[in-house]
Formats: sequence, C-alpha cells, structure tokens
Amino acid sequence: MPLYRQWHHVRRSALAIVVSLLCGSLTAILSAVLIAWVLGGSAELLASVAPKSTTAPVAMAVSEQLGGLPSLTAVIVIVTGIFGAMFGTAVLNWTGVTDWRDRGLAKGTASHGIGTARALQVHETAGAFSGLAMGLNAIATALLVPLIWSVLSRLLGF
Repeated sequence: MPLYRQWHHVRRSALAIVVSLLCGSLTAILSAVLIAWVLGGSAELLASVAPKSTTAPVAMAVSEQLGGLPSLTAVIVIVTGIFGAMFGTAVLNWTGVTDWRDRGLAKGTASHGIGTARALQVHETAGAFSGLAMGLNAIATALLVPLIWSVLSRLLGF
C-alpha cells in the first residue's frame, strides 16, 4: 500500500531510481569483495560476502553458485541489515540526505528487509522507496554479482 500511494513519485523518478540502485548495488558488491581480498580472504570468503546487501534467499543462492558458503552469507546479510537499521539514519543525517525517497532508496539498497522495516517505522515514503529498492536490488545483485565475479576473478586471480 505505501508504494502504491507513492507511485506518482516513482514514475517521475524512474531514471534516478535505476541509476542510484545500480550505483549502490555495485558499491556494495565491489567494496565487500575488495576489502575481503585486501585482507587476504579466500575465494570462498569473497564469494560469501559479495551478495551481502540483498535479501538472504537471493544472497545465499548467489553465494552458493559462486562457490561460497551460504550459511556464512546468511550471517553476513543479517549483520549488514542490522547495521544498516541501527546506523543508517545517523549516516544519512550526517551526509545531509533529507529527502524521504532518497533515504528509503539508500536503506533498501544497503540493508534490505531489516532496513526497510526500520524505514517503514520512520516514514511511509521512506518505507515505500526502501521496499522498492530492496526488491530491485535483489534482481540487480543476482545479475551483477556473477558478472563482477568473473571479471574480478580474472583480474585478481582468485
């Protein structure tokens, strides 16, 4: 229902939503993999952290497809969601993001269901955009992680 009530904003902002979602998804994937790689993580660990910012079922399936540990991925996804729900508002305030649509997109992209639940508690518009971002990020992650994985595995040798 909240998304239906915000549909006029979604239609007007479709291009911005897609661009911000892709940027957020790519940042989440690349930062997780590159930080784990710099810290000496194994290929199995890298595959487990790559889909950390999407919903657990999607993340676990993507991780398993890449040779990661789905159970470890589930834990990382939950911790990511809790972290986003706890600190997301403070980070968005600190960075000056005030628009409820932007705040919702950020929460849904970065901290999936747990962040979306928190966004719904704070403001209906933020919750609607967070739910939209969560769903679209699941699709983006399922498509982008295997592509990024093949490129990074060749470049970084894992």
